[in-house]
Amino acid sequence: MQNGGQTEGKLQPNRRKLFLYNHFRDSPQKNTIDFALISRRRFVKLTALLVSGASTFLASCSTLLWKGSSRPFVHLNCPSAAGNKFDYIIIGSGAGGGPLACNLALKGFRVLLLEAGGEDDPCEYYVPAFHARASEHEALRWDFFVRHYADDEQQKRDDKFIPERNGVLYPRSGTLGGCTAHNAMLLIYPHNSDWDYIAEKTGDESWRSENMQKYFKRMERCEYATRAEEPDSRHGFGGWLPTNLAEREMLLRDKVLRRLSKAALEESLSGIINPIKRTLLKIKTHGDPNDWRFIRRRPEGLCKIPITTRQGRRAGAREYILRVREQCPNFLEVRTHALAKRILLDEQNKAYGVEYISGAHQYRADPRHGTAAPGIGETVLAEREVIVSAGAFNTPQLLKLSGIGPREELEGHGITVKVDLPGVGENLQDRYELGVVTRLRENIPLIKGMKLRCPAPGEAPDSQFSQWLQGVGPYTTNGATIALMKRSFPERPDPDLFIFGLIGDFRGYYPGYANNIARTENAFTWAILKGHTANTAGRVTLRSADPRDVPDINFHYFSEGTNAGEDMESLVAGVEAVRNIVRLSSDVIEEEVLPGPEVKSREEIQRFIKNQAWGHHASCTCKMGAATDPMAVVDSRFRVYGTRNLRIVDASVFPKIPGFFIASSIYMISEKACDVIREDAERMQV
Repeated sequence: MQNGGQTEGKLQPNRRKLFLYNHFRDSPQKNTIDFALISRRRFVKLTALLVSGASTFLASCSTLLWKGSSRPFVHLNCPSAAGNKFDYIIIGSGAGGGPLACNLALKGFRVLLLEAGGEDDPCEYYVPAFHARASEHEALRWDFFVRHYADDEQQKRDDKFIPERNGVLYPRSGTLGGCTAHNAMLLIYPHNSDWDYIAEKTGDESWRSENMQKYFKRMERCEYATRAEEPDSRHGFGGWLPTNLAEREMLLRDKVLRRLSKAALEESLSGIINPIKRTLLKIKTHGDPNDWRFIRRRPEGLCKIPITTRQGRRAGAREYILRVREQCPNFLEVRTHALAKRILLDEQNKAYGVEYISGAHQYRADPRHGTAAPGIGETVLAEREVIVSAGAFNTPQLLKLSGIGPREELEGHGITVKVDLPGVGENLQDRYELGVVTRLRENIPLIKGMKLRCPAPGEAPDSQFSQWLQGVGPYTTNGATIALMKRSFPERPDPDLFIFGLIGDFRGYYPGYANNIARTENAFTWAILKGHTANTAGRVTLRSADPRDVPDINFHYFSEGTNAGEDMESLVAGVEAVRNIVRLSSDVIEEEVLPGPEVKSREEIQRFIKNQAWGHHASCTCKMGAATDPMAVVDSRFRVYGTRNLRIVDASVFPKIPGFFIASSIYMISEKACDVIREDAERMQV
């Protein structure tokens, strides 16, 4: 019987069984998967109940149906002994801190991982197509409301602005796995220039792109490429992070999506100097943006969309944490509902511990904060180091609460200054994103009857959810169907626009946006993501000295920022490219809904962009740099300047925002940080 690409051996006739697809357990003894066996009669009965939508079955078995195993693909080689003290305390379990905690534990260090959120894992977490609902699920979300502009009049022109919250919704995740628990799961390799830039700025050659690629290979468990291509593709096949692709045949069978793909292909070939050469490269690499041959040539055009899933379910930092904790409990301890209050520093600014608040829903971004019981203060000590991986908003906040940051700001909140680091909270960067929403002439056949949500108790699932339970169908994807990389202008060294088609109506983030995406079956959005943005003017500043308060966050878009004209012109080029796709597919697209046909001139397009753009890849608020850079916060080995035994490993350390989708870059630096930390630990023992 075949399942997820694996073929099971034949069963004895007198012991004939059927496998219940998603009630699997991985064997700790071998590299294959042991599936739970049930009788044919029982399987037929369960299937009939599911198809009929029987409430009793759904209520009692729903968790088993969608919840995957926390066990690994192979048995982990845990170290044989551990002490009672913690070598490392890591604050934050997202793409930086979660894998780092696991990797250090597997190296034989005793690690404590602190996470302010809980371990809730609702159905929405597991289904890739429900990532928008996961970002709005009460058990998973933290609601940040940010400013794009300091100017009130300009800010109010954004339809997504919420006056009573004085900002625009910026979804963050307060749960085990951090934002990898609600992201869209895209794993796109960053540009080599991103790593080479860090090497040049720090003088550390280990950041060169040729060296950094090994960290991607080490973490990746590619399940869509073949090992035969490994020497050239440089894919990884033994890592902890599985990657897959949407079923190509599923998309090609849909006549509407097939026509839209053809129009995107025509647009992708326009303006390319040597389309034959580029086409040959695409054929050779299969349009795989994570294939090294693709990466080093920096081509434009259609590309595949790798996502971090396993057998149709989300995979990320959370799964890795659960596996290591389960198999190596003496080396990895996870404490959830632990909101870091401050880092403990001695007289020489050596980090030796963390104070945190123990209790659920302590942070005020948590929608359930109003019902939270008072937290309890706790202190934990580290034998070696404290590592902050709380993200681009919370890492600078925690540093400032600990006395590390701009002197004037800290003193204004009555915080004793330990280290005057003016760069903490500065240099905030993000991508600009836009949605060009269209109405199709007919419904997309692939999503007929789609509810785009988990079935409620007693409710029959839609057909797509039933398919997902078998590991197939549109719910195994993140909703992105077509993607192309493009240079906004020919002289750009790297493609800086990522344009991808999304099923549904997506206009950015606002309360309730997840419900509105699938209101109709004939909406299709072309999302435009501007990579390598030039604006570095954003800031994260303290609202108060209370660790439960959300900081003030202002990105200072466009005219309030730096190099506004450069970013704006690139986005205009992106809108024009999408409109060309719309024209080429006018036989299936009825009309453009947003920005709409009334937005015609270049000035009108610019106004639309200025008013409606958004982002969700915040980074760079504790930037890495040389010791001579007064605004640098960490050195090339992640160490916080002016301190000892304190590092930062998360999106905040990038000096410039890398690539298109930031998760891959954070995963890669997490892998590198493990090597660096282990090297320093070994050096201290000599």
